Amino acid sequence: MILTQCPCCAAPLPPTSAKQCSRCKTRYCGVACQKKHWEEGGHDKLCRKIRKGGGAEQYNANKKYTEAVAVAAEECAEDTKGQTCYICTQALHWKTKEGLVRGCSCRGTAGYAHVSCLAEQAKILVAEAEENNLDLKVKRARWARWSACSLCEQRYHGAVACALGWACWNTYAGRPESDTPRQLAMNLLGVGLYQAQHLEEALSVREAALSMARRLGGPAEHILTLQGNLANLYGQLGQKEQALRLRRDVYAGTLRLHGEEKEHTLIEANNYAMNLLDLRRFEEVKLFLRKMLPVAQRVLTDSHLITLKMRCCLAMALHDDPSATLDNFREAVTTLEDVGRIARRVLGAKHPFVGLTELRLRNARATARARELNVSSLADELEAMTPT
Repeated sequence: MILTQCPCCAAPLPPTSAKQCSRCKTRYCGVACQKKHWEEGGHDKLCRKIRKGGGAEQYNANKKYTEAVAVAAEECAEDTKGQTCYICTQALHWKTKEGLVRGCSCRGTAGYAHVSCLAEQAKILVAEAEENNLDLKVKRARWARWSACSLCEQRYHGAVACALGWACWNTYAGRPESDTPRQLAMNLLGVGLYQAQHLEEALSVREAALSMARRLGGPAEHILTLQGNLANLYGQLGQKEQALRLRRDVYAGTLRLHGEEKEHTLIEANNYAMNLLDLRRFEEVKLFLRKMLPVAQRVLTDSHLITLKMRCCLAMALHDDPSATLDNFREAVTTLEDVGRIARRVLGAKHPFVGLTELRLRNARATARARELNVSSLADELEAMTPT
């Protein structure tokens, strides 16, 4: 992870004034920990190796990247069996001997690649854009190669996103803090760790990113994005009230900056609704989403992932509300059926959202059937009690 803790005592490190090893730049909370780590923690044996690896941050990034690539290739092994990389055309990478991955919505034999090949492709494209001072739109498109498939244009997910996050951070970690690609790489690593459910590591990275952005006087939009990322993690780690407070502030700030009919605002609207759902504030969810869904459908279309997530959230609010009626259950089932069909067609069967939607649909159908049986049974009882 981003090195924000003392390697000796695990205490948080000050952002700029931490004591560091003069040789390998490993940072410590003080002289005592540095001395103890050298004498008792094995740093005397690792110091030269870390220095040769580019310093503490770079050495750690390279180590984590190698581990993440191995995990991604192992998780994709069954799907990639007998395939070749669409970039280098080999089954095993010529240098690293790593296996193939595919974490997007490509079909058939398309989209199989080595993480190293994807990373090298992205690195070259970004470097070319920097060297030629290409315009911002082109730079953003080039940068997207770090996180999205160049063939189907879907963002990578799961272990593949995590491996590419480490690849990106490994590429730019040695640059100055004020360097834009380094800041973007830190954010991408946080997303990748979150995708792979390495939540504690993701929290450390995202807190470091927010602290750095505030220290450097980053733009309001960027800080809002970082706050939103932290809100996601607070929710995942069970700190739901803290997550909701932060999410409400992020949505309000994004609405002020962009207005209601922008993708950024709709993303934050969906995130805010999800936090309300986590806290079982069902009426607020329903009122809010019935207002925002028509906007999302008009601006993003019915097949956009954010629109699908909003519809799924509304269905769960209808289904989970203790005061739900049979009509509410039926609406939830109908909505989830439609969302599932669209998601499978657009995202592919292996996308996590598809599996989650289908699980929710099974549960909603079971609940609706049980309620229908109860209503039918009650009607029969009432009919039997009615005098003839």
